[in-house]
Amino acid sequence: MSTWRILQKSVKVAHNMGWKYIAFRSVYELNRRTGRLKKRFPEAPAITKYLSLERWKNQDAKFFFSSKDELKVPRHPDAVIAARYEMIREGKLSLFNGKVANLGLDYNWMKNPDSGFVYEADKHWTEINDYSREAGDIKFVWEKARFAYLYDIIRYDYHFNVDCSPFVLNDILSWIKANKVNCGPHYKCSQEISLRILNWTFALHYYRNSEHLTEAVFEQIQHAIYWQLHHVYENINFSRIAVRNNHAITETLALYLGGLLYPDFPGAKTWKENGRKWFIQEILYQIYPDGTYLQFSMNYHRVVIQLLTWAFRLAKLNGEEFPSAVKDRARKSLGFLRSCMNDSDGWLPNYGANDGALFFPLNNQQYRDYRPQLQALATLLDVDPGFPETYEDVYWYGQIPGENRQLAAEGQNGLFIYPDGGYYICREEETLTFMRCGNHRDRPSQADNLHLDIWYKGENVLIDAGSYKYNTNEQTLRYFMGTASHNTVMLEDFDQMEKGPRFIWYNWTQCRNAVLYEKKDEYIWEGTISAFQHAGTDIIHRRVVKKKKGQPLWKVEDYIMNKPVQMRMHQLWHTTLPEAINWRAVDADKKIIREEERPGVYSSLYGLKEESREIVFTTDQHAIITEISLI
Repeated sequence: MSTWRILQKSVKVAHNMGWKYIAFRSVYELNRRTGRLKKRFPEAPAITKYLSLERWKNQDAKFFFSSKDELKVPRHPDAVIAARYEMIREGKLSLFNGKVANLGLDYNWMKNPDSGFVYEADKHWTEINDYSREAGDIKFVWEKARFAYLYDIIRYDYHFNVDCSPFVLNDILSWIKANKVNCGPHYKCSQEISLRILNWTFALHYYRNSEHLTEAVFEQIQHAIYWQLHHVYENINFSRIAVRNNHAITETLALYLGGLLYPDFPGAKTWKENGRKWFIQEILYQIYPDGTYLQFSMNYHRVVIQLLTWAFRLAKLNGEEFPSAVKDRARKSLGFLRSCMNDSDGWLPNYGANDGALFFPLNNQQYRDYRPQLQALATLLDVDPGFPETYEDVYWYGQIPGENRQLAAEGQNGLFIYPDGGYYICREEETLTFMRCGNHRDRPSQADNLHLDIWYKGENVLIDAGSYKYNTNEQTLRYFMGTASHNTVMLEDFDQMEKGPRFIWYNWTQCRNAVLYEKKDEYIWEGTISAFQHAGTDIIHRRVVKKKKGQPLWKVEDYIMNKPVQMRMHQLWHTTLPEAINWRAVDADKKIIREEERPGVYSSLYGLKEESREIVFTTDQHAIITEISLI
């Protein structure tokens, strides 16, 4: 690549991300390479008792519950809970709530179960490469070390009235023994550290009165928690400036709660005050005024829902409140996600990055069922999301479902428009139609503008292919992150935006205009974006979707203005139910376009590929008009 081309791309990144981002990343990388960053994070400091077990038990800070003896969760010792527990006891783990991996009973915390690569436990975290082709996707190493699987053990303990404290505490101690402070892959990501702290804290409170939680055991755990919180605080600007997404929300919340729940730790007051302040700032920045989320991802939006639930409940239990503006964003988030939900199973479109994150699994529901997490937060906010049953999460957070809550209108049928995020949804009795036509003022992770998702009688008929993995070969990465895996249009082999390294896109797509309205017999979406800037000058993609009221009939019109004459346009559709769909497509001259059906792949769960079908209509003209009817 020429020097001029590199300079052009650098200017585009600076324009998109801002000079503050560029300056911070430059200085941060300089400090990392020169060893200055390393000096702020001491390796393996000597065990120090910052907090005794007795002092921790008697402190004023309140958790969701003080111990398992206090819980009022209805007991249901069912087969699902037992099966999950037995799987873990056998050394198996459901990675990212999907594929089950046999990790073994004597698990090596440094081993990537996907690639087999073993990280160096003694290497300082600043020297660990988190994006290595040889090592593979580092998320596979982090997955167990996040300790979300403890909830399956704790729920088994509670529902079957079996003491699992030795199992849980020994696993925590095993991790501490294998991981020197600030060394190895598990200190590379402050969000993973934050989640580990929160999940250990949950376990400590549950087993508060266990005879196995001795002073010696607690001493090791409190030391590890202190230094992990210290790490998060010292590195917080990386997530708040260089990343600024759900990582920043998780880490600032961990600092607030760390200071709140461990007030005797050195620096706890500072962590708490700054963590709360920064958490508020991140929520108000990252959740747009209409309740949509800057990462343009359903899964990452649910991550924020879970974190808000912890924040609101623990603050209230400890006599604190968050500003009304934060609660307003939370309510609007619930409304947005509820309007996108398929009522029969609680699933949402597989839209945006989906890395399998479900931080606090406190129920038996399938991973893609959003109802338990939405209900838990809704209960705190006195909102009724309109679900037919009460999920277990509500009780674990110390809440009792009320009867006089305001029903969320987003759970009803109608049109829903979210201009800040660029989402347009139509809900009918048997259909849910979802389209995005949005601006990007924050970094997009996928080139998926004007994607169309269709649900019929509870089935996701036209699907988003998902994410699969964040570190795999270039061809696979480009497919899942790029335009090819979405129900929209490509020009030849060009994505809507130009792919850069890792999660970087150049030439962000932007919305020119978008509307959703209804006529007597149909609903109509109209959306226009600027796109394909690396393929030609001033190229515009306009999409019009017309939905017949009360019938599973859609007409999709795609027009590419200023299309280079030599380039063909491809209209792409993805489905797992090709036999349920009838297609009829024509070009600008009303000539029939033959469909090309070919094997496809999608990833409903991170790290897993599943079979699908791709339907492609191609023309060298500037328009494709397709009628879609469902059987």
